[in-house]
Amino acid sequence: MNSDSKDVLDRDRWDRLVATLASAKSIGVVGHVVPDGDAFGSMIAIARSARLAGKSALASFEDPFIVPEELSFLDTSVLVPSQDFPRDLDVAIVVDTSVRSRVGDLADAMEQADTLVVLDHHISDGSWGDVVYVDASAGATTELVHQLLVDLGWPIDVGVATALYTGIVTDTGRFQYSSTSSRTHDIASELLALGVQTDVIGQKLFEESPFGYYEVASRVLGRAVLDDERAFVWSILLLGDLDAADLQSHETEGLIDLVRMARGTDVSCLLKEKEDGTIKGSMRSRGRVDVAALAGVFGGGGHHNAAGFSSELSASDIIARISDHLDSSEVRKSSE
Repeated sequence: MNSDSKDVLDRDRWDRLVATLASAKSIGVVGHVVPDGDAFGSMIAIARSARLAGKSALASFEDPFIVPEELSFLDTSVLVPSQDFPRDLDVAIVVDTSVRSRVGDLADAMEQADTLVVLDHHISDGSWGDVVYVDASAGATTELVHQLLVDLGWPIDVGVATALYTGIVTDTGRFQYSSTSSRTHDIASELLALGVQTDVIGQKLFEESPFGYYEVASRVLGRAVLDDERAFVWSILLLGDLDAADLQSHETEGLIDLVRMARGTDVSCLLKEKEDGTIKGSMRSRGRVDVAALAGVFGGGGHHNAAGFSSELSASDIIARISDHLDSSEVRKSSE
């Protein structure tokens, strides 16, 4: 497919997306399990703006139904527990993922809506949804949500703008990831003009943690292993670490950013023990290695420089598999 025909295809898909939401009277927005800033920002921005436009709208995500303290400044009034998500909506829209399993038990409820919409910036097979729009060039799903609201002509007040800015600033790593574009900054500028309080957002997101986080960070960094040969650093967060510090798993999302700081490394990985016996992996790359491909080995995915997965394998088996794939010329070749 040449670039011109791709642009036409994307335009047709986008126009269908806009028309679908414009005609809907009732809308439900769902983010992936354990939502991050981009998922929360996308959910809340769409639902709040839709309400301001006179629509019936709400947002939800699979249990545990917890809004992290660092995101407490967002308008959570549009959020309802998964068991309260309606089954008779005009439109159900999933944001920040296009994989059915990533929304948990809410997938069944969403599929009972008249139209199922997918809006995301992660590459996938595109097999789920009636109206699907995925743009991997976007720095965050909230970038796409912003354009959607503009094209719909729905209100963007300071509450909507704050949700959009939160998604952008978190998913671009405070505007430092390679996915950050001039368009990203243009959108951020527009949102700031609407009254977004960057000092409040920055402090809550990046400058506050429970005191127990110190203990957990100390344990995780103390276990870090540096594989000089593969330029690979990894560590593991044990369930006992959380218990000792009286923390919940969602309060440790920033640990991968500490692990990834080791100079001279290309790839970093943080493994987290889960209560169901599985292990969740978060991976980061400095650009030479496609960690989305590595995460795909375990059925996960994401972006070239940031990806994740869940596995029933042991930690040692996971690290062994990652190491084997880092030895593969194909992994390096995919990023060159």
